[in-house]
Amino acid sequence: MTITRLLKIGSALISLAILLNILSANSNAEIIETTLQVPVIVSLQHRAKLSHNITVTVVRESSIKGQSPIALLVHGRPSKSDERTLMGQVKYPGNAIWLAQHGFVVVVPTRIGYGVTGGPDIDYTGECDNKDYLNGLNGGIQEHEQVLRHVSKQPYVDAAHNIIIGESFGGLLALALAVDSASIPIDGVINFAGGDGGDYSHLDRPCAPDQLEKTFAALGKNNQIKTLWLYSLNDRFWGILYPKKWFSAFRDAGGNGEFITLPADKNNGHFIFNRNGLAWHEQVEKFFKQIGVPTKISVKNTPPEGGVTNSIKRPIN
Repeated sequence: MTITRLLKIGSALISLAILLNILSANSNAEIIETTLQVPVIVSLQHRAKLSHNITVTVVRESSIKGQSPIALLVHGRPSKSDERTLMGQVKYPGNAIWLAQHGFVVVVPTRIGYGVTGGPDIDYTGECDNKDYLNGLNGGIQEHEQVLRHVSKQPYVDAAHNIIIGESFGGLLALALAVDSASIPIDGVINFAGGDGGDYSHLDRPCAPDQLEKTFAALGKNNQIKTLWLYSLNDRFWGILYPKKWFSAFRDAGGNGEFITLPADKNNGHFIFNRNGLAWHEQVEKFFKQIGVPTKISVKNTPPEGGVTNSIKRPIN
């Protein structure tokens, strides 16, 4: 048996031990997952309008009484159309449970043009040498605003408090939502590896990085919502220099944020949000305290991404 194989077995045994400890310590805790179909109307270019239902996953902790703030998770964007179709229903199960156990109602929309929601690709930002990042964000902004308004009507939701957490293209979109959603109270935004135009065909350099820098600067203007930027040391889509330049442009334009470099993760740290929760849990918990979001932590130990998915109860809708 190889050393690599032994290390994998050892890692699996440690994860199993953590899982068993969580289950035994929190046997009365129950995670409830529901699926909503939220109708939205999106205004596109040339005054065209698109009506479509969005599939939305909602995850919450049953033992938490009263109303809870929303944590909106904004997913990324694969570069190939067949990969977007194969995304299915986006759930982020381990991360959703971790957030639910911290007192959030976790809302995960599968946007138009992806997975089970289907529909046209309204997030398209142009070819690599002709990007229009800002206009490519308009559809997603409208979708998420309408989803938030819909879910905020649920009796278990504290509509006065929302945080937005975005990954990759979703990180860029999360920052755009903070600028545009004047009518929706947002306590803070967490940007995991935010950007667009990354691909395995041109590692460490995204499409039109200078244009993306101008886009982040535009999102920083007159934006005082607190933001946390988390980028891995070995993000192979953006490289090590561009994210810091983007953050500087955002902050210099007036944006309010903190940049933290996360450790390298496997062969590409771009996916650290999904693959290595233990690398960022502490920083995110500190951010929750900084922004004063009223969370109610229901457990002492919480799972890494992918953990305890078998404890979810799925009511019939």
